[in-house]
Amino acid sequence: MGGERTEPKSASASAAIASYPAQAPGPVGKRISKLYKDRINQFYSRGQWENQNLLAMMYEGVASGPSDVKLWSWAAPGLSRPSFEDAMKGQYSPAKVGDAFGPSWSTHWFKVTLKVPSELCDKEHLELQWDANNEGMVWTEDGKPLQGLTGNGERVEWILPNSFRDGKEHTIYIEMACNGMFGNAPGGDSIQPPDPNRHFQLIKADICAVNMDARQLWIDTWIIGDAAREFPEDSWQQHKALNVVTKIIDNYRLGDKESIKECRKIARDYIGSNVDSSKVYDSDTEPQVYGIGHCHIDTCWLWPWAETKRKVARSWSNQCDLMERYPELNFACSQAQQYKWLKQYYPYVFDRVKRKVKDGQFHPIGGSWVEHDTNMPSGESLVRQFLYGQRFFESHFGERCQTFWLPDTFGYSSQLPQLCRLAGMTRFLTQKLSWNNINNFPHTTFNWVSLDGSQVICHMPPAETYTAEAHFGDVKRSMSQHKSMDQDHTSLLVFGKGDGGGGPTWQHIEKLRRCRGISDEVGLLPRIHMGSTVDQFFDKLEEKASTLVTWYGELYFELHRGTYTTQAKNKSNNRRSEVMMKDLELLATIASLKHKSYKYPKQQFDKMWEAILLCQFHDCLPGSSIEMCYDDSDELYAEITKIGQLIFKEICELLGVPEMKPASLGDAVALNTLPWHRKEVVDVSDTEHGVACGSGPMLSVRTLKAGNKRPVTVNEVSKGVFVMKNDQLSVKVENGCVTSLIDRKTNREVIAKGGKANQFVIFDDKPLYWQAWDVEVYHLDTRKELVSGQTKILEDKEHRVSVVTETKISNLSTIKTTLSLSAAFEGQQSFVEATSMVDWHETMKFLKVEFPVEVRNNEASYETQYGIVKRPTHYNTTWDMAKFEVCCHKFADLSEYGYGVSILNDSKYGFATCGNLMRLSLLRSPKAPDAHADMGKHKIRWAILPHQGSLGATTVRAGHNFNNPLKVMSAPSCIDVRTMMSEHPVKLTGDSSLILDCVKRGEDDEDVSLGELPRRKGQSVIIRIYDSLGGHNQGTIKSMWDVKKVWKTNVLEDDDEEIALDKDGSFLISLRPFEVATYRLQL
Repeated sequence: MGGERTEPKSASASAAIASYPAQAPGPVGKRISKLYKDRINQFYSRGQWENQNLLAMMYEGVASGPSDVKLWSWAAPGLSRPSFEDAMKGQYSPAKVGDAFGPSWSTHWFKVTLKVPSELCDKEHLELQWDANNEGMVWTEDGKPLQGLTGNGERVEWILPNSFRDGKEHTIYIEMACNGMFGNAPGGDSIQPPDPNRHFQLIKADICAVNMDARQLWIDTWIIGDAAREFPEDSWQQHKALNVVTKIIDNYRLGDKESIKECRKIARDYIGSNVDSSKVYDSDTEPQVYGIGHCHIDTCWLWPWAETKRKVARSWSNQCDLMERYPELNFACSQAQQYKWLKQYYPYVFDRVKRKVKDGQFHPIGGSWVEHDTNMPSGESLVRQFLYGQRFFESHFGERCQTFWLPDTFGYSSQLPQLCRLAGMTRFLTQKLSWNNINNFPHTTFNWVSLDGSQVICHMPPAETYTAEAHFGDVKRSMSQHKSMDQDHTSLLVFGKGDGGGGPTWQHIEKLRRCRGISDEVGLLPRIHMGSTVDQFFDKLEEKASTLVTWYGELYFELHRGTYTTQAKNKSNNRRSEVMMKDLELLATIASLKHKSYKYPKQQFDKMWEAILLCQFHDCLPGSSIEMCYDDSDELYAEITKIGQLIFKEICELLGVPEMKPASLGDAVALNTLPWHRKEVVDVSDTEHGVACGSGPMLSVRTLKAGNKRPVTVNEVSKGVFVMKNDQLSVKVENGCVTSLIDRKTNREVIAKGGKANQFVIFDDKPLYWQAWDVEVYHLDTRKELVSGQTKILEDKEHRVSVVTETKISNLSTIKTTLSLSAAFEGQQSFVEATSMVDWHETMKFLKVEFPVEVRNNEASYETQYGIVKRPTHYNTTWDMAKFEVCCHKFADLSEYGYGVSILNDSKYGFATCGNLMRLSLLRSPKAPDAHADMGKHKIRWAILPHQGSLGATTVRAGHNFNNPLKVMSAPSCIDVRTMMSEHPVKLTGDSSLILDCVKRGEDDEDVSLGELPRRKGQSVIIRIYDSLGGHNQGTIKSMWDVKKVWKTNVLEDDDEEIALDKDGSFLISLRPFEVATYRLQL
């Protein structure tokens, strides 16, 4: 019906019908795919099947024992790490497989004599396989470091040179480090404090002839098996993968080498025929994922700096070796400090790295000195991270970095995009926000915008790791977890062993070849490409930059909030060192331009800055390293202080200012390095005080004129209740708490009704896992007020009054707190200062101090680098609640229209504001990875600063003043010096929110430069200014020096825009909100 007609059958169709049997030959069942998937792993895994599966044919021969591998060992004394030259002087004793070596952190050197037996000399591939379950380094007999060893089954092989196939004995040395890749923690939990007495058994020292077909089939089967397990079952690609891998297993015949070759041919049906070389990447198909090798080496963490130096040499020599065998490997590694160590301690490896950089395979990246914390370092420290990092990379490799690389840091400051741009970088890579434990960060690729409006392209690899194992799943997740595919669907896959170093292995690279083969042969898997650089990846993104979504402000990390507080001494040392460098650079600049005999101490400054920057590494400054690391940082900070004191003493002698306490008030001056007018009460001696007043580096000290009444008083108004009062404030103190704080000028009560400011509170502090790192939101439920003892009058002096209170925390810990009020001066806001001496011996407790204030706002303000970050004071959403603990620098502020309260501090970074309750975090007591973190005595200062109006310059300047107290000294004998130092050498006038934050000499001035980069003729001064409050502001700069020209520069001190000079040598500046501006004054 309908006009159908039958076409005649073709010959082939007829033949097929004829060959189709009429009778079913027997039952055929549907494959139980789960069982077949489970079977795959048996084909190449150890255990009960290893004598029958592919592993049984992995080697064509193994030679071991004294006839083929002779061993002698020498134990380095103590915990020393001797050089190769020193190790050659040791007395070596016979050793053997099965011997144990230790204790933790010790070093043992092995002399290894190898003789390849005749039956192995002609085998395709020979390796020495050495496994002592710890790290090691292979050295040539003449002292060249060749390759690192990881142990515990990973990276245990060293390929024997062809010259070893002559049947003769050949000697190498192996340096054993008695630590695993992740230190020496006991019991398998790597973040526990190290076991000081671990020993490591040498379990393998064999010459192995590897069956390369079997090894390659292992990788084939592994990756095809992953496709069978991980592709969706509604795809034909999954079913074909299971068919192919099943056929491989079925065709394998134990003992038959030809069957291995047949199995590899079967594999090609799924992975293609080019996976044995880099040619697999030569197809013209468009990739979606770009693989980049990486080796994240924590500069310290579960091991000390001294071990990191060896980790760098081991890891990077491995990569140079892999590049010889795998031309597609491009390897990116950051941290100029690690390159400097390599150059200093392993020049042979450094030369290899330089050659690979020149060849275009090894890529210095990041532009910073270390992969530093970005929450707590000052703005100037962030600048110096880039300045020192970029200068090192430029001077040693001929170019600067374009990409800021910070995959593992615990949150990202809102000013980083601006500083990146000022350091010549337009791109940023991280992935740490994938660890958020409350909210999912919504973007993969986006424009990140800083407080001033500067932007960088940010990419967060969707595989959500910087240590990918190059698994099939890593490639798959690079697409399935990509959150920005409506703008761009490409991504980076950052692969290689990391944290403890290591980097990519040959297995990683072989797996990625097969992943590419699958993409080209059957599809479905995102197509990965090897051979491109990180910069080339970002080049493509920049073409789409205008279409990318934006994220404004900080990248707040919703985890590791405890790092704002842990290791208080370390954080205090950081703050003090930063302040000291600012002081010394200003004074040395003045001295070098005033006295031709004085040379600006750049070499010493470089040493100090590099040490400070090193201690800002993202596991050191945050407090998440083992105790050994803080022993090291204590020593380094002591050295910084020692050098700084010597420089200061030399400058004082040059200026004729004795570095000693004055004999009397008439002989006193106060050293001030801040660029604004200061008027403060200072102690001249135990019995004398005065008022330091002025605007220059050297302030005169005069008698405090009290008039008819005392400027500040203290009275016990009832038993145990004290009132301290000056012209501005009235402070009621009871049992150590401020129960009333009245602003006498406005007649306003600052403390919330019924509230107690300066109330110590303690919390249980037991995070889910990461002890030193984390404080979880549920700790807030355990709040307990500490009851203080009776308050007593400590000081009742004309210029200052104080009361003191002791607080018992527990039977182990106490606090002694002094609350002080000084005489007030017209035009300057007075504040209540607290100084606490804490003897702290708690376990998993968190100590804070609270300030309930009579102020209401849905946002609080926190000082950050070069600006202010506003954060919610409510818990409306999970994004708001996630910020229950945040980072601040010198102050936090809660203001409403017309009034506010600031809390200043001298060494703290953790803070919270919930409603009207402000809370400063003081001390934590985690027990891992440092069992003694924060135990002992601490001196902590903070202050309550009420102010009229909203947050303004009053608070900003008070924060600087509080952290940089005036230093009372004997007056110089030379009147000329006193006159010269009475005015700041760089005078900034204009809006009070403009902060002159740095005065230093130019890095490349001909009388300053150390020659690492081309010298610049003449003398210059670098000044750095920022807008601190977020407005368009103008100002004028006038210098005491004879300025010929002025350029606005970037933070690397490259001249950009020339600035017009007025006839008097001054010049105008205009800054965007929160802009950081650097100027070079050519003298």
